[in-house]
Amino acid sequence: MDPEILPSIFRNPITGVVMAINRKLLNREILLGFWKVHILHHAAAGPLVGQWMLNELREHGYHVSPGTLYPLLRRMEKTGWLRCRVDKKAGPKARREYFLTAAGREALDEVLRYLQELRGEVVESRKK
Repeated sequence: MDPEILPSIFRNPITGVVMAINRKLLNREILLGFWKVHILHHAAAGPLVGQWMLNELREHGYHVSPGTLYPLLRRMEKTGWLRCRVDKKAGPKARREYFLTAAGREALDEVLRYLQELRGEVVESRKK
């Protein structure tokens, strides 16, 4: 069996539940979209920097590495959802601040409509 798809045992830091799940597959196929919504949400509140966002995602139980987050931020910039500001005088390792663009605001608003509808459906069906 491919080791990439083997499940791993871990304790969810939010719920405390011990689970056997393939983290890499879950991250790639489902949670990546959640990370993007989280990034857009925080960029809407003001500029964010990668290290802070990395810590924020981890605080919420997401297993994301810098090697995943920074390319994701660059892709979101290329899509036009984020704008990046960097102090060019600070050199190649300069701090990058990401701001939500108008297109990013539209994307976030649209996703929130879908999220609200989905949450209502999923939560209500679980109550039955």
